Amino acid sequence: MKVLVIGSNGQLGRSLQVALPSTYPDSLFFDRSTLDLQNTQAIQPCLRVAQPDVVINASAYTAVDQAEQERELAEVINHHAVARIADFCSGANIPLIHVSTDYVFDGSQRRPYQPTDLPNPASAYGASKLAGEQAIQASGCEHIIVRTAWVFSAYGQNFLKTMIRLGGERDELSIVSDQIGCPTHAGDLAHALIAALEPIKQQTSSSGVYHYAGDRPVSWFEFADAIFARAAAHGLKVPARLSAIPSNEYPTPAPRPAWSVLDSSKFAAAFGAAASNWQQGIDQCLAALKQPLQ
Repeated sequence: MKVLVIGSNGQLGRSLQVALPSTYPDSLFFDRSTLDLQNTQAIQPCLRVAQPDVVINASAYTAVDQAEQERELAEVINHHAVARIADFCSGANIPLIHVSTDYVFDGSQRRPYQPTDLPNPASAYGASKLAGEQAIQASGCEHIIVRTAWVFSAYGQNFLKTMIRLGGERDELSIVSDQIGCPTHAGDLAHALIAALEPIKQQTSSSGVYHYAGDRPVSWFEFADAIFARAAAHGLKVPARLSAIPSNEYPTPAPRPAWSVLDSSKFAAAFGAAASNWQQGIDQCLAALKQPLQ
């Protein structure tokens, strides 16, 4: 089975480059230089030449704050380009696995979000991602939409890498403590998507929306505290003091959901992949980040 990954240079894409070929050696990986989603007219011809059996869309416009000023660009990449991909998959009878986000919710409830809960995005980024989901569903293609949250890895830019960098530069850090979510190790997410490929291969998969995220909710402050505890064990410099602050002391252009806890049980039941063990993920990332220093 030839699996095509779009967005191969992102956190998830790079994790898939590591994990996918051992199971699916014919996999193809397209980065922006191969397939630029801003050029929506070129998407379907490019996919037609590639002739995949399955498409994984791991690409997205993810600059949450910048999207407030670049709404049109976010819409092009997260909505219109996704619609083109979905229409191609529908016409070619190709299944599509698409990665979405917790930002489709406004974060107002206090129980874990189920895939069936009504979305209500509070940001331009979240609205563009929801529009992409809706375009996939409207296309009629076979699809698995996977919402995730708080993704971190040894690749690219993410909260863990920012904390390690700042911890090496400062003696004191202030971290928001009233936003709760489920950190997700990109390596775990990659393996979860690979698990979702098996029923597609066996033609036993059914279209739907799923959640896949971390196994234990924490605040950003608690996540940072866990990162620095493990960083110290790895011999890395950590700040002497970590202070918890409310989100109103760290305003951002785009509102963040105060509650981003996603329930991953439907995904686990369907595909046999347990929620991300982000504590182990921290250790794996720190070990990988230390390699260039040795």
